[in-house]
Amino acid sequence: MSLKTLLAAAAALSFAAPAFAEIEIKDAYARAAMPTAKAGAAFMHIVNTGTEDDRLVAAASDIAKKTELHTHIAKGDGIMQMVEVEDGFPVPAGGMHMLSRGGDHVMFMGLTGPMNDGESVTVTLTFEKAGDLTVEIPVDLKRQDAEMKMDP
Repeated sequence: MSLKTLLAAAAALSFAAPAFAEIEIKDAYARAAMPTAKAGAAFMHIVNTGTEDDRLVAAASDIAKKTELHTHIAKGDGIMQMVEVEDGFPVPAGGMHMLSRGGDHVMFMGLTGPMNDGESVTVTLTFEKAGDLTVEIPVDLKRQDAEMKMDP
């Protein structure tokens, strides 16, 4: 095999690989309302350092029977309803999308065990272009959203 063929093959592989380095997860944490809760959630900043828009389209974790992308919508009279977002969340090129309490988040339904403060949960985030990204998210039952760092 010639050097030219090897270089062409290496270039093709580099273009075919998902852009993992272009999506970064920052300041993530997970929580449940109480140790016996049947549901929990994860919050984070999703930063896209790339030049192409991307979209978080799914999440999976063995901590729950079902893991979905959710948001809250106003129903009027101060009532908020949590709903699944089947289309996922856009993450603009050079920008970020924040998952936070009272807004967009990863929802764990039917927890398979307790979410203990100080432990972590493994979550696989699936992006439209970057593919799967598995992250370890610390469980922090004491944290309030105001404590989230705003810098990407």
